[in-house]
Amino acid sequence: MNVLFIEDDRMNRRVVRDMLDVAGASMTEAEDAERGLALIDAQDFQVVLIDLRMPGMDGITAIRHIRARGDARGQVPIIVVTADTAVDLRARCIDAGADEVIFKPVAMDQLFDAMGRILARDAGGMIV
Repeated sequence: MNVLFIEDDRMNRRVVRDMLDVAGASMTEAEDAERGLALIDAQDFQVVLIDLRMPGMDGITAIRHIRARGDARGQVPIIVVTADTAVDLRARCIDAGADEVIFKPVAMDQLFDAMGRILARDAGGMIV
């Protein structure tokens, strides 16, 4: 499995990389949304993990850019990884096109549960 993590904090990227290594997944890193979008143009990912607050383009805007694509890469599952605890956060992320929202600090079971839920969906969006 190839995962893209768009996150400006190097330590957060390292922690998630270590978790994904345990599962045998590979992770590509992007330190900002613009770089993440360029990577999505260049390669296929099975899952995109994205922070919301980054310098430059924020995560919500990046999610909208991904979903606006007219190709299969625009349908990649997206999991928001955030420390933001705003009451309406989950709804805003889902409205933008995210599939799941998990909170920092990320726990391995939380990450793997979210990935499992979205990867288990069939083409119709139903949980199998």
